[in-house]
Amino acid sequence: MTKCVIALDAGTTGVRSRAVFTDDTSTVASYREFTQHYPQPGWVEHDVNEIWGAAVATLNAVIEQVGRESVAAIGITNQRETVVAWNRSTGEPYGTAIVWQDRRTANRCDELAAAGHLDLVRERTGLVLDPYFSGTKFEWLLRERDIPVDDDLALGTIDAWLIWNLTGGEVFATDVTNASRTMLCDIRTRTWDPDLCALLNVPMSALPDIVPSSGRIGVTSEHCGISADIPVSGVAGDQQAALFGQACVEPGMAKNTYGTGSFVLLNVGETCPPPTEGMLTTVAWTLADGTTHYALEGAIFVTGAAIQWLRDGLNIIDDAAESGPLAESVDDTGGVYFVPALAGLGSPWWDPYARGTIVGITRGTGRAEITRATVESMAYQTRDVVDAMVAASGTSLKELRVDGGASIMDFLCQIQADQLGVDVLRPVDQETTALGAAFLAGLAEGVWASPEEVLAQWSLDASFSPIEDRTGANAQHAQWLRAVGRSRGWAH
Repeated sequence: MTKCVIALDAGTTGVRSRAVFTDDTSTVASYREFTQHYPQPGWVEHDVNEIWGAAVATLNAVIEQVGRESVAAIGITNQRETVVAWNRSTGEPYGTAIVWQDRRTANRCDELAAAGHLDLVRERTGLVLDPYFSGTKFEWLLRERDIPVDDDLALGTIDAWLIWNLTGGEVFATDVTNASRTMLCDIRTRTWDPDLCALLNVPMSALPDIVPSSGRIGVTSEHCGISADIPVSGVAGDQQAALFGQACVEPGMAKNTYGTGSFVLLNVGETCPPPTEGMLTTVAWTLADGTTHYALEGAIFVTGAAIQWLRDGLNIIDDAAESGPLAESVDDTGGVYFVPALAGLGSPWWDPYARGTIVGITRGTGRAEITRATVESMAYQTRDVVDAMVAASGTSLKELRVDGGASIMDFLCQIQADQLGVDVLRPVDQETTALGAAFLAGLAEGVWASPEEVLAQWSLDASFSPIEDRTGANAQHAQWLRAVGRSRGWAH
C-alpha cells in the first residue's frame, strides 16, 4: 500500500491539509479559510477555536479520501509568532490569538530598546526588538487580559495549540523553529532563556517543551475529532518548512516564499552566526539525530496580503488570480510605486511605524497600474532583503528558489530575476511549506530513509534568467527606495 504523510498547514488566512505520497500518486488536499479580526488599527487577531475547527475539517476530508491505513504520520507547519493563551484543564483559550502581523506592542519594544536590552535580545535570540515576535505579545496578553498565572496556564504559538488538541491535551510542546521566533529562546542552547522570560514577565512554567522539528511528538487522541493513533512526528514554522521543502539543505542555498508576507531564508549551516545587521538569525531545523542548521532570514510583512487588500479593501479585483493578468495588461506603472507597509516594514528596515504609501499617482493612473505596482513591490522588497543579506554575510547569491501563491506568476518571477541579477528557479510543486512539514514527519517515521531521498523529489518547473543590461531595473529600484523613504516613520 502506498503510504502518505499528511501536512497540516495552518497559515495566516486558512488551514490546508495535504497528503504527500512516496510515489507519483496524485496529491489530495482540503482547504478552509478562517476569519481575520481587526479590532483596532494595527491590531490583528484570530479565533483559535475556528483554526482548530478548520484543522479537524480539512484533516478528516483528506483522511477520508486516502484511507486511514495509508496515513503514516502528520506533519505540522504554521504561521509563526502568533500567540495564544489557554487553560490546560478546560482547553479553553483566554480570548483571541494575537497574530504575527499585529503592531500593538510597538511602544513596549521601544521601551525595551531605550532601556538597553537590544544587545541581549540580539545575542541570545538572533532577533530584534519588534512587535512581530511573540515575547511582547505574551506579556501583553497576561497584563491586559488579566489572565491567571497558575499551573493551568499554557502560552504557545499555533503549533503548540494544534499539538495540544491533536493529542487530547497529552502533549504540550513546540518545535525548535517556532521557539526560536518567540524572543524567549536561546538559539544556541535551544532552550528557554530565564533572563529573557524575566525581562518580559513570561512565566517559564507556562511555556511548552521544546522538541526537534523531526521526531515523534505524540499520537492523535481518540477524542480529538479525527482518527486515533496517528503519529504527529514533524513540526516547523512555515518558512523553515519551506526551506526544507525547497531542498535548501546545504549552506549557501536560499529560497523566498511569496505568501501573506514574503520570507527569504539562507541556509548558513550548523554554526550559529553572530547577529547580522538588518537580518534575523533563526533555527532552520533540528532533526531527530540532533543535527541543527541555522538560517539568515529577511522577513517582509506584506506581499500577498497586499493583493488581498486590493480585492477586499479597494475592490479593484474580484479574485486574487486576476492580479497577474491585470498587472501585465499595462507596460509599466506610469511611475506609480506602492510600498505595502500595511503592518509596518520588516527586513531590512524594522520600522513598525511605517505605513502603506502609494506615490506617483496621476490622472492617468488606473486599477491596472496600481495592481502592477503591487506586484512589483514584491520583487523590490525581496531585493532589499537580499542586498542586505549579501552585504552582511559577504556571500553572493547564486540563485533563488521561489514558492508560494504568487510564484505562479511568470511575470513576477522575471521581474525578480531582473532585480536580483540571478536566476530564479520555481519547482514543479510550489507548495513547499507543506512538503517540508511532510518530509520532516516522514523522516521520523521511516517513510523516507534519509534527507537525500527526500531531496531527490525536488524538480524544476521553470527558470528565469535576468536581463543583461540592468540599468533600467536599478533605476526602478532607486525610485522604489525613494518611496520607501516616504512611508517610514509615518505613524506615532
